[in-house]
Amino acid sequence: MKIEWAPIGVPMERRRQTFAMAFLILSFMVLSFGSYFFVAAVLYYGSLLWRTIMVIYLVYVYANHRRTHSIMDGNGWKISRNNWLFRHYRDYFPVQLVKTAELPPNKNYILASFPHGILGTGISINMGLDISKWLKLFPQVRPKVATLDQNFLTPIVRGLLRSWGLVSVSKDALVYLLTKSNDPKHKDNRDGFTSNAVAILVGGAQEALDSHPGKYILTLKNRKGFVKMAIRTGSSIVPTFSFGEVDILDQVANPPNSRVRRFQDFVKRITGISPLIPVGRGIFNYSFGFLPNRRRIVQVVGAPIDVVQSDQPDAAYVDKIHKQVIEDLEKMFAKYKDQYIPNSKQDKLIIH
Repeated sequence: MKIEWAPIGVPMERRRQTFAMAFLILSFMVLSFGSYFFVAAVLYYGSLLWRTIMVIYLVYVYANHRRTHSIMDGNGWKISRNNWLFRHYRDYFPVQLVKTAELPPNKNYILASFPHGILGTGISINMGLDISKWLKLFPQVRPKVATLDQNFLTPIVRGLLRSWGLVSVSKDALVYLLTKSNDPKHKDNRDGFTSNAVAILVGGAQEALDSHPGKYILTLKNRKGFVKMAIRTGSSIVPTFSFGEVDILDQVANPPNSRVRRFQDFVKRITGISPLIPVGRGIFNYSFGFLPNRRRIVQVVGAPIDVVQSDQPDAAYVDKIHKQVIEDLEKMFAKYKDQYIPNSKQDKLIIH
C-alpha cells in the first residue's frame, strides 16, 4: 500500500486543527482505559492513605450517581464548552449546525439524532463540546447529549463528561431533565435558560456497526422508547440528521453474519458497547490510522413534533408519532442530501 504523507507546507491553522483533533481523540482514549489502570494501581500499590482516599472516591462516585444520575444542571462552566481547543476540533472537519425551525424555550425537547456513525461527532460537538453556535440559534435552550449510563461510573472520565453537558440515557435521568419547569421564575432557571434539549442517538451501538462511508443505514423501526419517553414527559421530538457523519471514519469490514460481526454482536449483548475497529488517517499521513478524516458534517435540526402528554402512552399513538419521525427523517434526507453530501446521487437512506 502506497502511503500518502501529509505535505510539509500545510497552513499553520490546519496544523492546529489536526493537533486539536488528535489531542482530544487520543487523550480520551487514554483516559477511558487508563483511569481503570490508575485506580487498580492505587488500590494495589498505594499506601494505606491513598487506598483509603481512592475507596472513598469510588464510593462517592457510586452514591452520587445513584442519587443525582451524575447530571450537572445548567450549562456548566462556559470555558469547558466553548474554548480554543474545541473550536479547532470543530473547524477540523468542519462541523456545521443548520436550523430549519424555531425551538421555543417554553417546553423541553428530545432530539432524535441520526446517524450514530462511529463517534457521533456532529451531535457531540454542536451540543456538547462547543455550544456557541447552538446558543446563537436556539437561545434559552440548554443542549445536552445522552450517553450510556455506565460511562458515569468511569473514574475521572465521568467528570469530563459532566462538564461537557453529557447526561445518562437512563430512564430516570431523562425523566429528571425532561420534566424540569419551563417557568422563567423557577429556581432551576436562574441561568436565563428555561428549556432542556436532550439529544439521543437512537440507533446506538447497533447503528454504529453499520457505519461505513456513504452508507446511511439507520436503526429505528423497532426503537420506540424515545417516543414513549417524549409522551410520558410531554416533550416535543425534534428529528435531526448529521450529513457526513458516516464519512469521517470507516471500520474493518463487518458484513452481517461474518465472524467479525458475530464477535461484535456478542460483545454488544454483554456490554452494550460495539467493539469497533476504526479505519481512518494518521497524524502525518492520509492513508491509515484511526483518526477521523477531514469531512464536512452538517447537523440539520428539524421541526419539533408535539405530543400529547400521557403517563401511560397508547400503543397506537406511539406508532403514529414514531411513523411521523421516520417520515420527517426521510423528507429531511431527500431535501438536503444534494446540498450537504458530495456526489449524493448514489446515497440512499435505509431504515432498519
